[in-house]
Amino acid sequence: MGARRSAWAAYLLLTLFAAGSLFPLLWAAVAASRTTTRLAHTPPPFRLGRNLPRNLALAWTDAGLGAALANTTVVAALVAAGTVLVSTLAGFAFARLRFRFRRALLALVVGTMLIPPQLGVVPLYLLVARLRWTDELQAVVLPGLVSAFGVFFMRQHLLRALPAELVEAARVDGAGPLRVVWHVVFPAARPAMAVLGTLTFVAAWNDFFWPVLVLTQTGSPTVQVALTGLGRGYIPDQSVVMAGALLGTVPLLLVFAVLGRQIVGGVMQGALKE
Repeated sequence: MGARRSAWAAYLLLTLFAAGSLFPLLWAAVAASRTTTRLAHTPPPFRLGRNLPRNLALAWTDAGLGAALANTTVVAALVAAGTVLVSTLAGFAFARLRFRFRRALLALVVGTMLIPPQLGVVPLYLLVARLRWTDELQAVVLPGLVSAFGVFFMRQHLLRALPAELVEAARVDGAGPLRVVWHVVFPAARPAMAVLGTLTFVAAWNDFFWPVLVLTQTGSPTVQVALTGLGRGYIPDQSVVMAGALLGTVPLLLVFAVLGRQIVGGVMQGALKE
């Protein structure tokens, strides 16, 4: 009886958390389906209205979300793939390879996480300007390919999931460095790679501060930069702004829908191995 009550309490708590997590998305959909005047009423509406198709079409046209979504998909995918690859290789090196100054270099990498990224904006912008990359997508992609958190995250995972004996056995069998990485390191790191890739994709998709600085001419904006055009004007149409935000959120939901099962399955597989 006590176990059943604990299970019901756990399900109730998870339901409340899920409802709280979904409420902002539901409110965005409601706001996008109404007018700005109706949103200002008290109490505000909590049901979908009839203006959702119109507001979505206006947001798509006014902000140029078609090109912005394509640009952001390219940027987020390249940043996620590069971060996962570099972090996995660097994490493996710090976890299982022996070289001079290994601990000092790891401490240096971890220490960079203590530095606010805003401190490096001015020299990074000067470098991008000298390379003539302003208003180009590579100005957003290349600075995001390396993540100190990703290196530390993958190193900690590989310390637990990749025994040193397994690496040595592969070397004894004649496997070269690339073969060890492909056939030993990547399979062991797959669950953490999925988690890191998803987190990095979401962070790159939602990034606003750096893209709004370097994508100055709106020729190749990301979604977050393009959405700023919807809030301009003497009286911004908040319903259209929320429609744009809703359109910018849909791809993230698709990513979680596609990768969510792989993440959970990979984590459970790693747990069963232990």
